[in-house]
Amino acid sequence: MKKSILLMLISSFIIGINVNAQQFSSAPKSENLKTFFDFKVKTIDGKDFDLSTLKGKKVLVVNTASKCGNTPQYEILQKLYDKMDKSKFEIIGFPANNFLSQEPGSDADIKEFCTKNYGVTFPMMSKVSVCDYIYKSHPIDPAKADKTSTDEIYKWLTQKSLNGVLDTQIEWNFQKFLIDENGHLVGTLSPKFANELLLLQAWFSN
Repeated sequence: MKKSILLMLISSFIIGINVNAQQFSSAPKSENLKTFFDFKVKTIDGKDFDLSTLKGKKVLVVNTASKCGNTPQYEILQKLYDKMDKSKFEIIGFPANNFLSQEPGSDADIKEFCTKNYGVTFPMMSKVSVCDYIYKSHPIDPAKADKTSTDEIYKWLTQKSLNGVLDTQIEWNFQKFLIDENGHLVGTLSPKFANELLLLQAWFSN
């Protein structure tokens, strides 16, 4: 019974994604409005990575951390990645140290951790800042945080004025963003949305 209810909720979610994507694609675009594919980032190995190479694919973007209660989600993400057609789908991981210093290591440390503990093969990028604060409490409280600045790709992901879809506050490590094959933001999934990702394979592969 519980499983059928969950599947029904997931189906509703998928429908919502498709409607949102359709509405966005038909909306008038500002000439200055960028897509996800207009950005260049650095890989965890320090190499330039042009996101335009992912055009035509749906992309799941996730901010990661090695010392978080959500860290075992690496296993779920890798399982999803193993199941998917890489010509249609990609996962991009962005390590971030914005929450309780749960990603303190260097890029080399992070790469070793992901490979050794979870066999991660999806692309991991260089560590970034995903919001304007380094939070020292949970729940997050700007009054108990150090000020910093958001990386450009996460400004686009979280600001409606830049992505044309919605404003989002990053809740914690392992927040997910869905990007369609045209580089448009479709929606966001909370850090707690984990095993349910495996039920979204139909959307990812269409």
